[in-house]
Amino acid sequence: MEELAITGTPKTPTVRSDSSQGLLEITGRSNPENTVEVFRPIVNWVEEYIQNPGEKTTVNIRLEHFNTSSSKSLIGILKRFESLKAEGREIIVNWHYEEDDEDILEAGENFESMVEIPFNMIPVG
Repeated sequence: MEELAITGTPKTPTVRSDSSQGLLEITGRSNPENTVEVFRPIVNWVEEYIQNPGEKTTVNIRLEHFNTSSSKSLIGILKRFESLKAEGREIIVNWHYEEDDEDILEAGENFESMVEIPFNMIPVG
């Protein structure tokens, strides 16, 4: 399976995957005008990964800002991982946020309430 190594821009996130380690990382900012296009490779990777996942999957999200359409794409990605949890596999979402950024913390808490996956809220800075 082809791994993701997408370099971020001021408007798009950096994305890295490692299927052998069960790892997906999304960091930076996500405020693209073409959200579907930006997230398509991530969605494709997730769909391929869940066909042959590891026993443990870790998703690290550390976004300092994201727009509404990015949030919809993120929820869609996280919901795809729910099937792994339903199969009894371990899935962990590490939601990183700046200590003083209550908006990003609240967004993480909202995301956690929308999916059947436990989140670790991790303050940074």
